[in-house]
Amino acid sequence: MNEIVGSEVEKRKFRKENFPEDVEAEIVSELETINDVVRYVTSYMIENNVYLGHGTDSYWDEALYLVLCLINLDPPGDPETMNAKLTDREKRNIARALTTRVRDRIPTAYLTNRAWFCGIEFYVDERVIIPRSPIGELINNGFAPYLRKTPSRILDMCTGSGCIALACANKYSAEDVSIDAVDISEDALDVCIRNIYNYGLEDVVIPIKSDLFDALNEDDKYDLIVCNPPYVDAADMEDMPDEYRAEPELALAAGNDGLDLVKVIIAEAPYYLADDGLIFVEVGNSRLSLEAEFPEVEFKWVEFKNGGDGVFVMTYDDLIEYAPYFEQYRREK
Repeated sequence: MNEIVGSEVEKRKFRKENFPEDVEAEIVSELETINDVVRYVTSYMIENNVYLGHGTDSYWDEALYLVLCLINLDPPGDPETMNAKLTDREKRNIARALTTRVRDRIPTAYLTNRAWFCGIEFYVDERVIIPRSPIGELINNGFAPYLRKTPSRILDMCTGSGCIALACANKYSAEDVSIDAVDISEDALDVCIRNIYNYGLEDVVIPIKSDLFDALNEDDKYDLIVCNPPYVDAADMEDMPDEYRAEPELALAAGNDGLDLVKVIIAEAPYYLADDGLIFVEVGNSRLSLEAEFPEVEFKWVEFKNGGDGVFVMTYDDLIEYAPYFEQYRREK
């Protein structure tokens, strides 16, 4: 379905817009119910070639996301809700957000400050990237079949909003697990802290400002390290849709090959991973560059049932075996 919609959008790319310039006036005067407005928003997004990729894969779902969140409801909405009438104030707020979504290409999550990951709602804004990692499927499955025991210490490297750390805390008993949430960005950690306190997990998830492992103690070993670092290469940064440009560059860009941080992480991880521990790292499209640069390394790639790829898993023994290939990237503290 996404391919069909995408091809239709390409056909419309250079068409003159068929919608009125005064979106607010039309929505307020002509539309009544939530369903009316969602239908209008859907059509308007299609006509204006809005890019999807931050949690939805259809224009209808994107419209539901925008409209329902702006009136403090959760998508997708039941039939009774969809037939409810909107107030003029609600319609004006939706119209203004829609205009910003289309004109400025601001992702819906930033307009609503709401995003979901592993079924959990998170506060997000322009200081963090919007949660969308396939690692969520791993968390929901308890990292099976790779992880054989319940981890007591977890490291979420490059935590951003804290979504991976908090999803892990939700998966495992909060009383039995300790999670460090690391990021170099103070802005990102402010968002992470807000989410931690929203769920009352300040004694379980500990935010740490650090340039990767720099502020961590090598004596404190982790049973599980999960890392969704910046991995977008220079070419993809140049060509990415405008919606992604609204996200912090620090959380995306990773040099010419997209591997600037990944190579450091692999080099330094064995000093912080328990002997029977695992590390999962997402590299996305930079998988090809990683395999090409290190043909001697047998990366184990996770297969996902719900879509997504570019995540590898390594054991402590793997890290030690392949350490000679990455030692040059280890930094001195």
